[in-house]
Amino acid sequence: MAQVAHQPGDGPAETLQVVEERAVIRKRKNLTSGVRVRTLVREDEELIDALLHSEQAEVERVALDRWVEEPVPVRQEGATTVITLHEEVVVVEKRLRAIEEVRLTKRQTTQRVPQHVTLRREELVVEDLDPATGKAPD
Repeated sequence: MAQVAHQPGDGPAETLQVVEERAVIRKRKNLTSGVRVRTLVREDEELIDALLHSEQAEVERVALDRWVEEPVPVRQEGATTVITLHEEVVVVEKRLRAIEEVRLTKRQTTQRVPQHVTLRREELVVEDLDPATGKAPD
């Protein structure tokens, strides 16, 4: 409200009412557009073809039955490890006799082993929403 200033000698002072306007701001939500986001999981079968290595040991026993002066050490003959077994035999004198060899041979093989595996992949689907209904159009 405003008041008018009174000057001396003007007579009785008078107060005037002045109208004041004020702005009131109100907000409301209005859906103008939107999106829906979701994920889909897709599964695809793929053939995996890999090389697998394996190793086998063959054991061959060879009878010797011969006299030796000292123990025969373990030795390598190519891919074969030769281990000589000994025993002491009581005779008039004690002598060392080789009685058997154990031959270990390693063989390696390589083979293809195809396998079916399931691989998953996620995809993102983004759909625009209808402003009037707030739903995705069909």
